[in-house]
Amino acid sequence: MSFFSKLRQRLTKSSSKLEEGLEAIIDEAPAPEEAPADPPEAPLTAPPAPAQVAPMPVADPTPAPEPKAEAKPGFLARALGRTDTAPRRVLDDAMLESLEELLIQSDMGIETSLKVAANLAEGRFGKKLSTAEIQTALAAEVANIIEPVARPMPLYPKKPQVVLVVGVNGSGKTTTIGKLASQFRAAGKSVVIAAGDTFRAAAVEQLQVWGERAGVPVLTAPQGSDPASLAYEAMAKAEADGADLLMIDTAGRLQNRSDLMEELAKIVRVIRKKDPDAPHNTLLVLDATTGQNAVSQVEIFQKIADVSGLVMTKLDGTAKGGVLVSLADRFGLPIHAVGVGESIDDLAPFDPEEFARALTGAEG
Repeated sequence: MSFFSKLRQRLTKSSSKLEEGLEAIIDEAPAPEEAPADPPEAPLTAPPAPAQVAPMPVADPTPAPEPKAEAKPGFLARALGRTDTAPRRVLDDAMLESLEELLIQSDMGIETSLKVAANLAEGRFGKKLSTAEIQTALAAEVANIIEPVARPMPLYPKKPQVVLVVGVNGSGKTTTIGKLASQFRAAGKSVVIAAGDTFRAAAVEQLQVWGERAGVPVLTAPQGSDPASLAYEAMAKAEADGADLLMIDTAGRLQNRSDLMEELAKIVRVIRKKDPDAPHNTLLVLDATTGQNAVSQVEIFQKIADVSGLVMTKLDGTAKGGVLVSLADRFGLPIHAVGVGESIDDLAPFDPEEFARALTGAEG
């Protein structure tokens, strides 16, 4: 099964929410007002007519026309499930306002929702639209926003290329590092992982499992030791081994914990003592289920670690997939990959058109 097929299957929470909302908007179209009937005119008074004998009825030789059968959709239309009976509603101000509210509820954010709705209305205002037609138009507008940021993580000739991976607790950093390392290794790159989350034994063990699976060495330090020191030593080790990539895991940081964020800033300072250009990539891993909280995470981590790209995980477990559109519109940071599951194949490069269709439920 292709990744897009998985994405469509697993983004059902987001697409179903949008589709149900669109159908409700179409169904709530106001009934057309009927013009009031003219009052009957008073009959004029006339003298009574003389009595007449009614003529005998004469049979009409022309047979009465048979009632016409209702026209049925053609075979192709029936086979494709397409008929002209789909409910439609005129796109007016009231419908546009309902559409804006629906997009906001799908976590696209206020500014992005207003932009998408306005673009959709251009050239369509005053026309009757069906749910499927709105889905197709929405998918096109979403794709226009996210297409400029859909870029794979850049690879540089510098050895080792240092990739720092940051994010809050539970965002999926450790799993993302393991999947990326395995994929890079399969592409012929030599990879080293540094288990920089020295405070959580489970994170180190998880990375070691991925390292064994992918044939990638994992450098560790005693629990509770300084993660900045481990990062420095890992850079020296990766350089001596001629590794192409060094991926550094970090402890989950809560953006409202200044002490933890300062610790992350220290890791960056120490790395740059070894290589002023490092880290060459700083990936922020975001959990899609957090919705608009992801916006504040990007703002904080950009200040501390100079984020260069995003990875969005857990899109299969949320109806808030629209937040990715909001992030693309607001920050313009590259979105390198999206995840919809736990297996290695469930992290794939970000395809804007496929994502837009899966998010809106539009047909491909």
